Amino acid sequence: MTQSTADHPTRTPAKRALIWWVGLLAIIAGVVMIVTGGVVWGVVSSQLAAQHITVSEDATFLAGSEVRGPLTALAQADVINMHATEMAGGKTYAELDQDDPLRATVMNASFLRASLFTSVVSFGVAVFAIGAGLVFALLGWAVTRLSRRTV
Repeated sequence: MTQSTADHPTRTPAKRALIWWVGLLAIIAGVVMIVTGGVVWGVVSSQLAAQHITVSEDATFLAGSEVRGPLTALAQADVINMHATEMAGGKTYAELDQDDPLRATVMNASFLRASLFTSVVSFGVAVFAIGAGLVFALLGWAVTRLSRRTV
């Protein structure tokens, strides 16, 4: 059974051109997102590597590894927390008395953990940007292909 042209009007050349441009813009946006995500991953990884941090030998995972990526950053943040908690007798920075000499050390441990967690978040955002960029580029490619059809 064929359908009438009234149900599926033919796209004009102007409409096809507009659809093609939208697809091209999506491809460009996707490529920019992929490149940006890769650059962010590289910058964060190189900055972590420049600190020459090694995951402590008593870490629950990745012990002895150089901190360069999200998993090693998580492993080191975990071991920092373990050491600070042991040192403070299970208390957090906020729970320690203001005149407790351990308070500054526990505060530094908290700051180090926060910095490592920030790098983990940065890696996550980079992966998201790369994934979303890939989806944008693929959808843009599909739209440009569809723009060539007359119906």
